[in-house]
Amino acid sequence: MRVTPPDLRRMKERGERIPVLTAYDAPTARILDEAGIPVLLVGDSLAMVVLGYENTTTVTMAEMLHHTRAVVRGSQKALVVADMPFMSYTVTVERALDNAARFIQEAGAQAVKIEGGERVAHTIRRMVDGGVPVMGHLGLTPQQVLNLGGYKVQGRSVESAERIVRDAILVEEAGAFALVLECIPAPLGQLVSESLRIPTIGIGAGAGCDGQVQVVHDILGLCPGFQPKHAKVYATLAEEIGQAVGRYAEEVRTNRFPAQEQSYGMDADLVRVLRERIRSEGWSHAAP
Repeated sequence: MRVTPPDLRRMKERGERIPVLTAYDAPTARILDEAGIPVLLVGDSLAMVVLGYENTTTVTMAEMLHHTRAVVRGSQKALVVADMPFMSYTVTVERALDNAARFIQEAGAQAVKIEGGERVAHTIRRMVDGGVPVMGHLGLTPQQVLNLGGYKVQGRSVESAERIVRDAILVEEAGAFALVLECIPAPLGQLVSESLRIPTIGIGAGAGCDGQVQVVHDILGLCPGFQPKHAKVYATLAEEIGQAVGRYAEEVRTNRFPAQEQSYGMDADLVRVLRERIRSEGWSHAAP
């Protein structure tokens, strides 16, 4: 049985911290699910870490649906939350509802995530009323990166911090079951967390949040040369993969792979018959 939004609420009430990771494919989802990660976010970070786009605004509904289906197939216990991509929920409420329904019906997600506060509160309410669980997202909202002028810490001024607190309360009142807080000062993250009944999931928002989310590629060292301040590298898989691939290539070049244990046998008499037939019938194009 999968983790549900009410389960996360109970985790907050018990003071139990909530680990969340992104996932974009079935094998990764399976590993994270079996490791006990309760929430898998099919983040629009997919755009950059998997598809090679410059930012998150480029990823499409079709791409997000495709990868969400893969994560759902690869997991059994985790709550799968799908990021609704740029412009998929801000044009009209009707379009937002249609797109949210696609993530539930077509992709099998159990919830969606949307960015924004007051400007999307009505949309959140309509989605929740329609039966779609919604996770909110405040602070640095990557889909607004063009308006923000880059990936910058938010909430450092009194006005900005107050807006985040007010928006967080509006998101909760609209019916969101959890709230991502991205790249805000740690004291502000704790203040927002203490002000809400729903769990907060921080990414660069300090240890005072009820849970933490990270891009799985960042914590596994799969994007060498790029490490956000809020990410901790727990493994250097890019280096290990590079070394493994190098060993494979060398063994192929030196004819050490495949060895007998990676090869399939054949009856020696059958090989002899085939060889004689190829020679007698002139089937071979190889030079004599």
